[in-house]
Amino acid sequence: MNISFNWIDELVGLREELSDPQVLAERLTMTAAAVEKIETVGAGLDGIVVSRVLETRPHPNADRLTLCKVDRGAGEVLDVVCGAPVIATGGLYPHVAPGGELPAGFRIESRKIRGELSHGMLCSEAELELGRDKGGIMRLADELEPGAPLAPALGLPDTRLTLDLNPNRVDLACHVGVAREVGGPPTPRDFGGAAWRPEWRDGESEAGGAGVTVRIEDLDRCPRYMAAVIRGVRVGPSPAWLAGRLLAVGARPISNVVDATNYVLHEYNQPLHAFDLARLSGAEIRVRAAVSGEPLTTLDGQEHKVAPEQTVIADRDRAIAFAGVMGGLDTEVTEDTVDLLIECASFDPSGVRRTRTRAGLSTDASYRFERGIDVHAQERALARCVELIVATAGGEADLIGLRAGPAPAPVPPIDVRVSRVNQVLGFGLDGAEVRAALDPIGFKALSDGEGGADGEGGAGGNGATDVLRISVPGWRTDIAREIDLVEEVARRVGYDAGAGQDRRFRPSAVPADRRVEKAARVRELLTARGLLEARSLSFMPEDFRGNRAVVPVPNPLSAEESCLRSAMVPVLLRRLEHNYARGNRNVRLFELGTVFAYAAGAGPAGEVDGTGRFEESGRIGAIIAGTRRPDHWSGPALDYDLWDLKEIAGSFADRLCGATLVPFDDAVALDATESGASLAGPWLSRGGFRAVKDGRVVGVAGVVDGASLDAPPWVAPAFALEFDLAAVEGRSVPAYRKTSPFPAVRRDLSMTVPRGVPAADIERAVREATSDLLRDVRLFDVYSGEEIEGGRLGLAWTFRFRAPDRTLTDQDVESEMSALSTALEKRFGARIRRS
Repeated sequence: MNISFNWIDELVGLREELSDPQVLAERLTMTAAAVEKIETVGAGLDGIVVSRVLETRPHPNADRLTLCKVDRGAGEVLDVVCGAPVIATGGLYPHVAPGGELPAGFRIESRKIRGELSHGMLCSEAELELGRDKGGIMRLADELEPGAPLAPALGLPDTRLTLDLNPNRVDLACHVGVAREVGGPPTPRDFGGAAWRPEWRDGESEAGGAGVTVRIEDLDRCPRYMAAVIRGVRVGPSPAWLAGRLLAVGARPISNVVDATNYVLHEYNQPLHAFDLARLSGAEIRVRAAVSGEPLTTLDGQEHKVAPEQTVIADRDRAIAFAGVMGGLDTEVTEDTVDLLIECASFDPSGVRRTRTRAGLSTDASYRFERGIDVHAQERALARCVELIVATAGGEADLIGLRAGPAPAPVPPIDVRVSRVNQVLGFGLDGAEVRAALDPIGFKALSDGEGGADGEGGAGGNGATDVLRISVPGWRTDIAREIDLVEEVARRVGYDAGAGQDRRFRPSAVPADRRVEKAARVRELLTARGLLEARSLSFMPEDFRGNRAVVPVPNPLSAEESCLRSAMVPVLLRRLEHNYARGNRNVRLFELGTVFAYAAGAGPAGEVDGTGRFEESGRIGAIIAGTRRPDHWSGPALDYDLWDLKEIAGSFADRLCGATLVPFDDAVALDATESGASLAGPWLSRGGFRAVKDGRVVGVAGVVDGASLDAPPWVAPAFALEFDLAAVEGRSVPAYRKTSPFPAVRRDLSMTVPRGVPAADIERAVREATSDLLRDVRLFDVYSGEEIEGGRLGLAWTFRFRAPDRTLTDQDVESEMSALSTALEKRFGARIRRS
C-alpha cells in the first residue's frame, strides 16, 4: 500500500522528530505496519516546465506525428515534433528543452525528425517516472502558467512509503488512517467550497429522488447503497495539487471527476464510482446477482460473460459494473459527460471476492471491500467526494441524497480493565495512561452512564475505577474483545516499555502434555540413530500393497487418497518408493502420526451395528534401507541388515516402552493392539521381532516384503518397525548415584561352553552370582577353531569391579571370580581356562 509523506504531513503536521521519512518509516514499522520500501517521487524534474501548446498541425512526412508550437513562458516559443495520438491546442503539458535531462539520465538535444527540427520534447508520465502511462503526453491542469517549474506545481518531490499491511489492518490503507497513527486526529484539506448537507431519502431496499431510483435486490450481497447526483460538470484535467497527490501514491490522473473518487479512496479508504447519468438506462441503479452469460465490458476494455455467483451494478436494461470491483465502459465518465451519479456502497466481502476472482480482476476497491470498510463513515466520504468534484469540475450537487438498505448497527463499546492491561503486558499503567494511549487513534473512554447496555453505566470517566468503557471506531473492524484493546495499548506504549521493570512471576503448575513428552522422547532416540522425521498426509489408497479393513473417506480428493491410513509403515513405503524413483537408495525415515481403524462392533461398512464408527490411535513408524554410511576409499559401505533394525527396535522397546523384544516366525499370529488396528501388516515378509509389554504386543519389526514395495533391482532390502505410541512411557527422573573415588579392578576369564548357549543368559547368570562390586560385564572374544572340541565355543569375558567406599583387595576380587566361575560351571557346563 502506497502512502505519500507530504500528504501525511498535510493532514497532521508531522512533529519535528518525524519530519524525516526514514524516521517516520521506522515509527510505522514498530507500531503499525512494516514499511517495505521508501522511494522518492518526482526527483530529477529540474528544467522541466509547464508549457502551452499554441498550435498543432500534421507532420508533412509522417502520418502519426504532429508539429506543435510550444510556449515555455517569457515569450520563448519552440517547435516540437510529438508522436502522441492526441494533443489539444491550448492544453498545458510538461516540456524539456534542448540540453535538459529526463529523470532516467537521458539527455535531450535538438534534432530533425523526418525532416522537421524538434527542439526538446513533450513528456509522458512514464518518461518523467511519475507513472506507467506511455500512450500519451501528460496533460496538466488549466490553471497553471507556462514557464512554471513542473515539480513544485505538482507538489513534488515527495516520498512514497510502501506498507506491508496485515489483513486485519485495512484501516491503514488510507492516508487518514496512517496520519491518525503518527499524529492524532487529522485535518483534511479544505476544498474551498460549500459543504454538501443533503436531505436523505431512505428506503429498506429502494430509494428514489433527484430523478434517480436506487434498488438493492439482494441485501446479503449489498447491505447499503448511497448515491448523489451532480449536474452541469465540466470534465477536464485535475488541478495540479490533486494530480500530484495521485502521482505520489502511484495512481494515474485521468480527469477531475475520476480523480476525485480516487482521492477520497486514498484519503478515507472508501471506494466510490462515478457514472455518466445520461448513459444510465431509465435513470435506475439496481444491485443484483448477475444473469448467466450477460455481457459486461469493464473500464480496462475487457469483455466478460458474467456468472450468477457474481454481483453486478445494473441499470434498467443491462449490467454496467462489477459490484465492488470495477465499473463498466458503457457508463464511464468522458469529456462529454455533464451529469453524474456518484456511488458509495458497502458490499459483502465474500461476494466481492467471488466476483473479482471469476472476472480475473484485482483492484484498489476490491482490496478494501474484501477486508472490510468503515460503514459508519460512508456518508462523510460521499459528501467529501461531492464537494471535491464541485470544487474542481463545477456543477451543482442535488440537495437530495439516496440511501437504500438499513443503517449500520452501532459498534458496542468494550470494557477494558486497567489491571488486566498491566497483568498481560507487565506494565505499570494507570487509567489516565491507558486512555492517553487509546484516545489519539479513535478509542474514546466514555463517561459514566454513556454507552452502557440495559442501563448499566460505563466506568472510566474519573480515572479512579479499574474498568474503562471504550468506544470502538467504525474503521477498526478487527477490534472485538478486551484483549484486542490490550494489544492496542501495548502497540501504542511500546512493546519494550516494560523491559526494565521487575514483575512478579509465578511458574505454571500445569504439567506438559504427555503426548508431547512421548513424541519428544521418540524423536530424541530415533534422530540420535540418524533417522529423519517425515510428515505425510493421513491418507492412502484403498488397497495399497494389500492393506485390509481401511476406513474410506466419504469424499476423497483422489484415488490415491481415498482411505485413512490404518498403519504407518505402508505410508512410509510410499516415501521409500519416491526416493527410489529418484535414484536415492539410502533412506532412513521415521514418522509419528495417527492411524484409524473401525471400532469394536463396527465393520468396514458398519454392517455390525450400522454406525461405521472408527477410532484413532497414535503410532510410530520407521524404515531404513541402503548403506550405513556413504561410500569411502577406506572401506566398503556395508548395507543395513536385520541386526541394525534389532538394535533400534530393542532400544525403543527397552528404553521407551519397558517392553521385551522377542523373535518370532509367524507374522500372521501377531495380536492387534487395543486400538483395533493390527501392527502386523502385510508389509512384513516373514518373522522378525515383536515387543511385548504386559502380555500385549506393542510393536513389531522386520524385513519389508519385496511384494509390498516397487523396488528396483539395485536396492538392498528394506527394514521397518511400527510401535504403539500409547506404550511409550513418560520420562522418569534418573536416580543420582555418587561416583566412587576408588580405583576399579579388571579381570578376564576364558571358557568354553556348549554351542547354542545365549551370551545374554551367561551375563545374567554372572550378575546373579556376584555382589554389587561387579560394575561391568563385556564379551570381547569368540573362538571356534580346531583346538576347541566339537560342539563347543570359546568365549572370553572381561569383568570390572569397584567398591564405593574402599580400595578392593585381591581377596575381594578373587572371591567374586570364584563365585561366578562356580555358577557358570554348574548352570551351563562351562569349562574355565585356568592359568
